[in-house]
Amino acid sequence: MSILRLRGFEIHKGFLNGAAQQQLLSALREVVRKAPLFQPDTPYGKPMSVRMSAAGDYGWFSDKTGYRYVSAHPDGTPWPAIPECVLAVWDEVTSLERRPECCLINYYDPDARMGLHQDRDEASFEWPVLSMSLGDDALFRIGNTTRGGKTESIWLQSGDVVAMGGAARLTYHGVDRIRANTSTLLPKGGRINLTLRVVT
Repeated sequence: MSILRLRGFEIHKGFLNGAAQQQLLSALREVVRKAPLFQPDTPYGKPMSVRMSAAGDYGWFSDKTGYRYVSAHPDGTPWPAIPECVLAVWDEVTSLERRPECCLINYYDPDARMGLHQDRDEASFEWPVLSMSLGDDALFRIGNTTRGGKTESIWLQSGDVVAMGGAARLTYHGVDRIRANTSTLLPKGGRINLTLRVVT
């Protein structure tokens, strides 16, 4: 395992070994069984290319009224608890006593993308955002704290963990593309990204 630092992002390459990835995947299957993946619309009326779910006190939602955190799945049921194996990664990487209140689960098929964006719907930006990659490789783009300007990209592999905090907390970032068939973790391919956030 190695740690790369890129524009304030800490990229823990290979943080999760094969057994840890399988454990996370098993826990996520149970979460998604209770809170099935759904495809939200952007405020502009266009469906997002990723499918998502969540665990914790809050999930993330988007429709024509905007982006926001919500306390229940679109079907009305509360979000399942964040699995302990997911929280253990937060504990080890951040060493913070406060734990996240939202674990956003994004599933990328080979054609899915995520445009450059900031994570700024939280009450405070003092807490880091932690991201875990499972499955196929993703080309992760890192920009600046304002739109425009030069960007840098790095391929994230299954088992990589990215911490975004401090001066990088409001840096624009996104996923340009998925490199299909680069992992055998997910039987049907694709990529799962877990994003842990303190919301309140």
